[in-house]
Amino acid sequence: MKQKILLVDDREDNLFSMETILEADGYELVKANSGRQALKILLSEFNFALILMDVKMPNMNGFETAALIYEREKLKHIPIIFITANSYGDDHIFRGYRLGAVDYIYKPINPELLRIKVGVFVDLYTKNYLLQAHEQKLIVINKSLENEIHERKVSEEKVVELNRQLLESVQRLETVNKELDRFAFMSSHDLQEPLRKIRIYSDFLFVKRKEMLDEEAIKYVQRIQNSAERMQNLIKDILEFSKISNSPASLIKTDLNLLVKEVLFDIQDTINAKKAQVIVGDLPQLEVIPGLFRPLLSNLIGNALKYSKKEIPPVINIYSEVSMNMDKRDGAVNNLTTTPFCRIYIRDNGIGFDQRYAEQIFDMFKRLHGNSEYEGTGIGLALCKRIVEKHNGYISALSKDSHGTTFIISLPLSTINNVHKNEQVYQLLNK
Repeated sequence: MKQKILLVDDREDNLFSMETILEADGYELVKANSGRQALKILLSEFNFALILMDVKMPNMNGFETAALIYEREKLKHIPIIFITANSYGDDHIFRGYRLGAVDYIYKPINPELLRIKVGVFVDLYTKNYLLQAHEQKLIVINKSLENEIHERKVSEEKVVELNRQLLESVQRLETVNKELDRFAFMSSHDLQEPLRKIRIYSDFLFVKRKEMLDEEAIKYVQRIQNSAERMQNLIKDILEFSKISNSPASLIKTDLNLLVKEVLFDIQDTINAKKAQVIVGDLPQLEVIPGLFRPLLSNLIGNALKYSKKEIPPVINIYSEVSMNMDKRDGAVNNLTTTPFCRIYIRDNGIGFDQRYAEQIFDMFKRLHGNSEYEGTGIGLALCKRIVEKHNGYISALSKDSHGTTFIISLPLSTINNVHKNEQVYQLLNK
């Protein structure tokens, strides 16, 4: 960018002389032949790096012109070099400096001296201009930072308030959930008595007065009995579900092999009726809540028996593994973990289901098959999920239509008591 210099002199030969000396340095030169013309130019242009102005001019001399120039705020930054043919006294020179002049050049003009002085002051002007521009930039940046700090402070205050509201909401939800669990428990408990009477009187009617009933009436009584039984099973499952939240979280070191044996013993009649084969691998000892873990295993093994194929005997495999890698089966976002996981697999060769329902099957009352095909209340797997979550674990399912299902219980081994933890993990990883 060319720097602009304003040349002010009433004589054309002086203007031509200065123009000839300075044009080789690449400046943009603007000429004025009087103080008034210079002021007129400066009304519309004020981006001059330097003004070279003759002191002695008719009508308005250089000092008067300089005084008027520096009255305007936008022009105060432009340095002025006075050019004079007379050697005035010190008072006269000081007057020029007081008006804002930066230097004097005497006529006849020394071309080299003029070029050097102009170069120095133009360079100073350029650096000063850059400093001012930088200062303005810093002011803008500082203002932006102030706004950003203010906005961040406001945002932080909003986050604090939102966190406070969230904590209050969580507390309210916990209170509501506890009240709902309590309500479900009490309601289910209170419902059992009238339901028990319905079953008793319907059984009495069916057994004692069967000969008095026609075929249609008997069918209606049987429907009442079946509905009452389903209702009783539903109430029982709701009670079990509501008990989990209120169950004490006392972990006991438990041999899962013995726990599975107890479950299998309880359902041995169903296993025999189905001609099922249950293959149990070597399971670990874990710290669990036995009173909850037993119904968890019972539900999952019971499901494997219930949803078996009609013409094919069920084959159920129960085994485990320990891994340092956490994946989606353990509710992980990525594979980074320092906590080993124990996974317990319950795999069957039953009817299976479409994998897209793998998450939904753990919802309350969600069933993929109707009551006419398979009995159930739709609470069993929701109960399993809640039990596993009570152990800080995660349950998932892998399945395919007609190709069986594998339920995976993933438990963090950090729940093992610290006294036994290292020895337990070592044993499990080296099985």
